[in-house]
Amino acid sequence: MTESWVALTAGADPAEQRRKLGRAYESFTAAGRVERPVRQVVAESWRRSAHARVSPEGTAAVEIADDTLAAYRDGHPLARVMPLIRELTCGYAMDGEHLVAVCDARGRLLWVEGHAGARKRADAMNFVPGAGWAEAAAGTNAPGTAIAEDRPVQVFAAEHFRRPVHHWTCAAAPVHDPRTGRVLGAVDITGGDRLAHPHSLAFIGAVARAAESHLALLQPAAPTENLRLSALGRNEALLVTGGRRTALSRRHSEIVTLLAGRPEGVPGDELLVELYEDESVTPVTLRAELSRLRGVLGPEPLRSRPYRLAARVDTDFAAVGRLLASGAVTAAANAYTGPLLPGSQAPAVVRLRRRLADQLRAALVARADPVLLADWANSPWGEEDLPVWRALARALPGGQRAPALARLRELDRTQRG
Repeated sequence: MTESWVALTAGADPAEQRRKLGRAYESFTAAGRVERPVRQVVAESWRRSAHARVSPEGTAAVEIADDTLAAYRDGHPLARVMPLIRELTCGYAMDGEHLVAVCDARGRLLWVEGHAGARKRADAMNFVPGAGWAEAAAGTNAPGTAIAEDRPVQVFAAEHFRRPVHHWTCAAAPVHDPRTGRVLGAVDITGGDRLAHPHSLAFIGAVARAAESHLALLQPAAPTENLRLSALGRNEALLVTGGRRTALSRRHSEIVTLLAGRPEGVPGDELLVELYEDESVTPVTLRAELSRLRGVLGPEPLRSRPYRLAARVDTDFAAVGRLLASGAVTAAANAYTGPLLPGSQAPAVVRLRRRLADQLRAALVARADPVLLADWANSPWGEEDLPVWRALARALPGGQRAPALARLRELDRTQRG
């Protein structure tokens, strides 16, 4: 398998690639084998689609009925940038007999516009407003896979998981809220073989970036109480609020990390137990730390009775968890920059740190991708991770296993005694 977000390189023969992909697709649907020339991003998406029990023969289902669709999309944040998307894509779509589609963060198509003939043909596979094209519902496809991977992706011919879509080529890119980074949806261009070119992926990526820039201009400045917390791979978390960056103390890092995951708040006695190993620490000590933290954050974000953060907190460790939950293992591994507050011994932080690391490790072992496993195994936090080294030794081709096997034997000896 090759790793590329582009389906065809410049100069490649679409007809020959279509034949090869068709054979590889039949091999996968019959026996679960992934063969050349299937790209890694497509293979991972096929596996997610199969795991979600998507039928290769089915068509997308309409998830938003006509009577509610208009109101839903009028209130959607991407409605504000549809005039810009139309301006950028209309000529390209009409000249090439393509479609332009915009979906929400759950892969549900909100707008499908473009060449009339292409729209009529697309009706046969239910590529229509209101239909659900998330991977878990419709299998591998550009808008659904772009959301799952959180990056632009192109899907060609039999790379689509469902046979009714094999005659199409599509390229899509996610669109993010410029203030929070949250995925709002994706913009997609769909058509025939003429789209099977690197230019279409670059084009749709540029459209998505333009939409994000336009959203930033339309949105008011972020209020100072909006918080962003980076705590992966750091003993002292970095807090960003109102454009101001603050390195928190270790104890304040632990408090904000705990409260970020508990928007309903934590009573003082419970917070004391969750933060301090030493049972002799008194509530007075905790109240003093919270008073100092209020001096750092200001009076508004930190509330009491119960202790809680009044503002939404976007954290890097929660982002990794969301990626894992969506099946985007590669994106989650790339976003994981180290253990959560690695020097902390606060019971709540230790639990969160272990849970996230265990979830990501299990996903990497299950994926059995030698590149992802090697990245983890050779990181400071993975150099003694025996399960990952075992999985790496299994995943590597025979001629490349020797170093991993040697490291595995060394770890076995060390950890036995």
